[in-house]
Amino acid sequence: MQHAVRDALRVSMARQDLEHQARQVRDDDGDTIFGIDIDAEAVLLGHCEAWARHESFVVVAEGLPPEGRTFGVNPRTRIIVDPIDGTRGLMFDKRSAWSLAAVAPERGADTHLSSVELAVMCELPTTRQTIVEDLFASRGGGATRRRIDTNTGASTELPLRPSAATTLRHGFATICNFFQGGKELTARIEEEFLRRALDGWVDGKAEVYTDQYISSGGQLAELALGRDRFVADIRPLVHEALGHADTLCCRPYDLCTVLVATEAGCVVTDPFGDPLDGPLDTTTNLGFVAYANQNLAKKLGPVLAEVLTANGVGRR
Repeated sequence: MQHAVRDALRVSMARQDLEHQARQVRDDDGDTIFGIDIDAEAVLLGHCEAWARHESFVVVAEGLPPEGRTFGVNPRTRIIVDPIDGTRGLMFDKRSAWSLAAVAPERGADTHLSSVELAVMCELPTTRQTIVEDLFASRGGGATRRRIDTNTGASTELPLRPSAATTLRHGFATICNFFQGGKELTARIEEEFLRRALDGWVDGKAEVYTDQYISSGGQLAELALGRDRFVADIRPLVHEALGHADTLCCRPYDLCTVLVATEAGCVVTDPFGDPLDGPLDTTTNLGFVAYANQNLAKKLGPVLAEVLTANGVGRR
């Protein structure tokens, strides 16, 4: 299904201009739906109808009703999908997005992120890119990386190896600060966190780099692939501290492939170091922190929690 999304997008992006891809189609509970999303949604539903000849399941995805859509009777599984995670970057042909999907036993409202047994994420390239990555994992079975040449279809399995660094120095570490609303407080938290994480700041040196990749799946992929060492999305906590009741933040369908990162050896928690969890839906706001390895998590987790508390940002 994700490869079909990728193929459809490549054709669509080759023949359409940026204004067509970036046009706003509608606003859903999960997020704004842009023109580029419609192609992926049609592919998803077509595959669901084919699967329904053999399986019964609930599918939850951006663009569908909040409760999801049931295929068959007495569904055994729940499939949660973000057909395009990172739409804003891809629709302007700036950067890859990712197609995310995960499967969990169907338990109704009790089906949570922690229930996921299988996760698959496929890179959706820009028009200038021919090499892409597929990452997938099963609970307890480890994670796999496959590199694909989209021109020839040739694929190669490669190691999926997060960074073993024990410091953020000379690496990428990001606290998400994409959109207006909370930028000032988030930046203050980031400055204080990095100062403490590095035990000071060397004037005139660039020692830690930030990557504001507007794709939660993409952020986790960068971590699992060894390119980033730390990423935190604290938007729900910051917005709540500032009195913003309903804001656009990361949601469970954006994080449905977190299993890929954790099976690769990364550590992913909530912003205060507690287990990350939430219902498998498209509407619940979630904050998360991800570390490339256990050493970084053990060293930096308490620091982030203390900085958040000192700045009036508490647990939800």
